[in-house]
Amino acid sequence: MAAATGAVLKTPLSLRKSEWMGQALRPASVNTSAQFQSYNATALSVRASAYSEELVKTAKTVASPGRGILAMDESNATCGKRLASIGLENTEANRQAYRQLLVSAPGLGQYISGAILFEETLYQSTTDGKKMVDVLVQQNIVPGIKVDKGLVPLAGSNDESWCQGLDGLASRCAGYYQQGARFAKWRTVVSIPNGPSALAVKEAAWGLARYAAIAQENGLVPIVEPEIMLDGEHGLERTFEVALKVWSEVFFYLAENNVLFEGILLKPSMVTPGAECKERASPETVAQYTLNLLRRRVPPAVPGIMFLSGGQSEAEATLNLNAMNQAPNPWHVSFSYARALQNTCLKTWAGRPENVDAAQKILLVRAKANSLAQLGKYSAEGESAESKEGMFVKGYTY
Repeated sequence: MAAATGAVLKTPLSLRKSEWMGQALRPASVNTSAQFQSYNATALSVRASAYSEELVKTAKTVASPGRGILAMDESNATCGKRLASIGLENTEANRQAYRQLLVSAPGLGQYISGAILFEETLYQSTTDGKKMVDVLVQQNIVPGIKVDKGLVPLAGSNDESWCQGLDGLASRCAGYYQQGARFAKWRTVVSIPNGPSALAVKEAAWGLARYAAIAQENGLVPIVEPEIMLDGEHGLERTFEVALKVWSEVFFYLAENNVLFEGILLKPSMVTPGAECKERASPETVAQYTLNLLRRRVPPAVPGIMFLSGGQSEAEATLNLNAMNQAPNPWHVSFSYARALQNTCLKTWAGRPENVDAAQKILLVRAKANSLAQLGKYSAEGESAESKEGMFVKGYTY
């Protein structure tokens, strides 16, 4: 953290002029006349990773038209909760069976460009001996990997948390790259009911920036995920206000850490009311606020915005995404859904081999719906009642 607060901007002229970098956040601590005397074009250069061209290519592949990300990186403990909901024990064999069902769904690559895996899955094979990674690649799906080590209490905060996992991250990323992963995910959260405190916001932003720089140095496109939790009774305006602050900090520290913006993907929350707010928002309103936030904070160099569903129902997440794609955007605006793609699929499977085909068809239905939403062509006609059931879990952990 000391490194974050003590750092001096290398590009003060550019940062002060840019709203999305949060110009009011950091007063310059250097001599103004010296700035102008020493200023030259190289001051704005970003340190290039040996993988720069590959990072840009990977990011563009994941952010390809009509496709999004299948998030299946639940920890073994969280996966166990999912399995328990259908009466299955949390064993490696059961986790393998479910993950195999997902990655081998015929034609999945038509709608899914990337799949985020848990470490176990990255090194796992199917029951017939094929590597899960190879099954994805054969479907034209880029394998990704969850690299954070989870949330822990943040000392000195208002019962908030921070994300651990920077220790040893470089060597882990290098190993994941060798195993076939080409992008990474790091999830940190901000809680509105608990503040959020300036400490928690800064810690979240700095951790994301350090992770992103380390991932890029080792060939992995970093998914930057500052999740603003749905917990709370707050309205849409409060979510918007907090998101403006969080994203300002995130992009400020990404620049401080020389992260290549063309080689990242952003995985934010949509701007929605708190889950316990009595006043709900229409997809059009959610789209309006969320797109306003993107325009004010996210540079067009970022190739893809892959929204998380965050406990929305399957249908709600798809409708909101569709509303955001009714006009052209500077970025690929798409999805990185877990429960909003898997919920009905899991229930259909119920742990029975004879239900695999039916469950895979349900997965493809949801993937296709979100593919259409990415193109702005989705219609909610014919959606099942189950797809409209909310999936919010208070204090959700991954």
